[in-house]
Amino acid sequence: MTPPGESTSDAPRRDRHFVSREPFDPYSVERLTPAQERYYMASQWALMWWKLKRHRLAVASGIVLLIMYGSILISEFLAPYNLHTQNTNFIYAPPQSVHLFHEGEFVGPFVYGWSFRLNMETLKREYSEDTTKVQRIRFFCQGDPYEFWGVVPMRFHLICPPEDGTLFLLGTDRLGRDMLSRIIYGARISLTVGLIGIVISFALGLVIGGIAGYYGGLVDNIIQRVIEVVRSFPEIPLWMALSAILPVTWSPILIYFGISAILGLIDWTGLARAVRSKLLALREEDYCTAALLMGASPTRIIWRHLMPGFISHLIASATLTIPSMILGETALSFLGLGLRPPITSWGVLLNEAQNINVVALYPWLMLPVVPVIVLILAFNFFGDGVRDAADPYK
Repeated sequence: MTPPGESTSDAPRRDRHFVSREPFDPYSVERLTPAQERYYMASQWALMWWKLKRHRLAVASGIVLLIMYGSILISEFLAPYNLHTQNTNFIYAPPQSVHLFHEGEFVGPFVYGWSFRLNMETLKREYSEDTTKVQRIRFFCQGDPYEFWGVVPMRFHLICPPEDGTLFLLGTDRLGRDMLSRIIYGARISLTVGLIGIVISFALGLVIGGIAGYYGGLVDNIIQRVIEVVRSFPEIPLWMALSAILPVTWSPILIYFGISAILGLIDWTGLARAVRSKLLALREEDYCTAALLMGASPTRIIWRHLMPGFISHLIASATLTIPSMILGETALSFLGLGLRPPITSWGVLLNEAQNINVVALYPWLMLPVVPVIVLILAFNFFGDGVRDAADPYK
């Protein structure tokens, strides 16, 4: 029937507009562009990566972390000197400046030699540049012998001191050891102690938190009370007490693993609570109920169906937990209760700068704190970026 005010001649046009008598062709509908199809068909990891790439500060921090962790693989090659090389003629030598021009002429990277005199009033060595000694820096050269990863004897270095000269870019310590070389070697210990600790922490946090979140009830209450008891202890005194228990007769490698285990055994509580809260929410989802009705075991449900639902959250949590463990090792070693020589870490290096007189006279001994600050900031910025990229609501 034709509506009022509309002529009969308009009816066919209206029918042609709303109704098509042609067979339906599913390929005739509007298609997604290749970019839209790539976006809608992307996996969760691809979406996280695309979102992380837009966070420039996080990307820059990730590059810094990649460089720092990559350097520990070739520490011996990067260090100008062997870890234990002592230059007894240059005790507490200040950092040497790198120059390119000498008397208006381009020479290339070089340093001036040191000349010093002993101040008989303060008994301090006073160093000054001797501009008559132009010592060119060598690159990709033969230097102090070392054993690469303690296995392969080598002498090849990225940078070497001049022939019959010195290269102390960050100064020397009380035994005449190059601070730059010791910082490079110390990175291997300080950076990996957090990785070992996070493995222990994640293992405890995932297992204990997973049990509490999946079963709930009395099991959850007992686990939560245990977590509250552990968290009630102040961390630094607890670290100090547990580190003091380690026998002094242990070898350096056992001390290293002992400190790593202590850090992991203390920092699992926060992760356990995060896992527990996530599982409490996810276990009520339909796919979890379907798996339970199909006869899946609790272990399979937790690890196969629930854990992948917040694996991105765990990655973000790891990037924020590792810095706290590195700071813990640095603090313990600084106080003399963590790693001890001959193990070299950034905390051990800072332990030598406890005396205020040493800091006032030889401030370059505090330089190991710089990579610690850079590392912690890089982890925090990278962790923020990963957390934002993993958040489905942003």
